[in-house]
Order: sequence, then C-alpha cells, then structure tokens
Amino acid sequence: MANAAIAPSRALKEQEKKLKRHLIKRDFRQNWPVYLMLVPVIAYFIIFHYLPMGGLAIAFEDFSFRQGFWGSPFVGFKHFENFFSSIYFGRLLSNTLILSAYGFLISFPLPIVLALLLNEVRQPRFKKTVQTISYLPYFISVVVVVGILQDFTKSNGLLTQLVVALGGEGGNLLGKPEYFRALFIGSNVWAHIGYSSIIYISALSGIDQELYEAARIDGAGRWKQTLHVTLPGLAPTIIILFIMRLGEVMTLDYEKILLMYGPGTYSTADIIQTYVYRVGLVNGDYSYASAVGLFNSVINFIVIFVANKISSKVSETSLW
Repeated sequence: MANAAIAPSRALKEQEKKLKRHLIKRDFRQNWPVYLMLVPVIAYFIIFHYLPMGGLAIAFEDFSFRQGFWGSPFVGFKHFENFFSSIYFGRLLSNTLILSAYGFLISFPLPIVLALLLNEVRQPRFKKTVQTISYLPYFISVVVVVGILQDFTKSNGLLTQLVVALGGEGGNLLGKPEYFRALFIGSNVWAHIGYSSIIYISALSGIDQELYEAARIDGAGRWKQTLHVTLPGLAPTIIILFIMRLGEVMTLDYEKILLMYGPGTYSTADIIQTYVYRVGLVNGDYSYASAVGLFNSVINFIVIFVANKISSKVSETSLW
C-alpha cells in the first residue's frame, strides 16, 4: 500500500517539474529581449563581485606577491586569532555597532516619516518643491559634504557657534571625539533622507484608494487612516528594506569616515572597514586585512539570514 501511494506522488512531482520547465522556456521565448538586458548586470556581478571572492583565500595564508596565491604558506586561522586578540578589536567592534545602531534608530525611520508627511500634502506644487529640495543633497559628492562639514565645524563655523550659544565648548568640533558620531549621522540624514523616501512614496501611491474611502465612511480621521490603512500598506516595503539594512549592520560609509576622522577621533570614529583600509592598503598586510574583512562580511551574512528567517515566520514577508 505504501509503495502504491508513493508512486503517484512521484509521478505528480515529475509532472510539476515538466510543467515548470515548459513555462520557463515559453516565458524566455516570449520575453527574450528582457532577459538579454539582464546580461550586462549578471556579467557585472560575476566579474566584480563573485570572481574576486577567490581572493579570500589569502585570509588563510601569509600572502606575498612573489609567491602568489598558490605558493604562499597556509597559516589557517592565524590572522583571525590575531585580530580577535588585538587591542583594537573591542574598540573597532563597539564603534561599528554603535554607529550602525544610530543609523537604524535615526536614519532608517526618518525617510518613512517624510514620505508619510508628503503623502498628506494636498498642494502638488509645494509637494514637488519639498521633494526636490530634499533629494538634492544626495547628489552632492561625499568629498563636498565633508568639506562643508569642515567649514561649519571649525572654530568660527556655524555649527560651532551654535554649540557655544547652547553652552558647549568651542574649537574644531570635527576634531573632538564626542561630536564625531552626531556629525556623521546628522550629515548622513541630511544627504539621504529625501532620496531614501522615494521608494516609500512609490509604495504609498500603490495603496488602493478605495481603502481610504471605506475608512472615511467608517468615520476614520487622518490619523486612524494612517494607522489602519497607510502603515499596513507600507509594511511589506518597510520590512524588506529593514532586512536589507540589517544585512549592512557591519557596513558603514567608510569613505566618508576616512575623510572625516583623524588620530584624535579614533576612539569613537575608527571602525572595522577603516581599520581594514589602514592595515591592507596603507601598511600592506593584505592577508590580515582580508581576514578582518571576511569576518565583517560573515557577520553581515549571518544577520541578514537570521533576520530574513524570522521575518518569513512572523510576517510572511521575506527576501527569499
């Protein structure tokens, strides 16, 4: 009886596989120009993202250019152990996590708030003006943004005068460790809030307007419409972007930090990525830098995998 029951189920699975293959082939024949457009994108990721992963082997070697990948001596987890026992490990990990946490708490929700506020504006001209003004900082070069920060935070700069007026100490704010995190997060919010809100504004435009009509008929005001219609409609988008952001928990805008920080602010500004830059490119210790970078990437992978798994069980919304 058991064998008789297994046979039909296997036959059914084979039929489903054949049907899926047929549908894929038919879709490819009908939409081959679209698939052709994917070729440059796939080639980019293969050449610049997947093939370089072979270089991670040097994290387990004492790499030298003269001996090459295959000739360099294998040392196992030596570089990882050296990093974990380094006097810098605690500082680098804490600075990375603190700056990342500030980014989650401040930078992530503000674009959602901006999108919700713009969604309530009923004057198209004013709405477009605000959107344009908020988008513009995103297109300013990081070098220019840091240059503006340096001007605003020098001894007679605008932000320095504001701090003095509020009872703080003067001087070069960018050179003081206690101000670095606020300046880094604040400038990131200013530069990205408008651009990051675009996807939420697009999601808001896709919410069925009949839901708002039904809510108004039931006596719901603007606030209740936001709670019971707008936010549930935005929830899948927020969850997906939140998971993707969690996948970058150990990845920060290190190019900007490199331009902003100095030896005097290492205590609050130095993160794992800037440490990799100094050790690898400046000091030439490529194996050690690769080990540190690999550790950083593995943590990101674990976090995004766990977050996606939890999200798929709790909210039925996930990346895969």
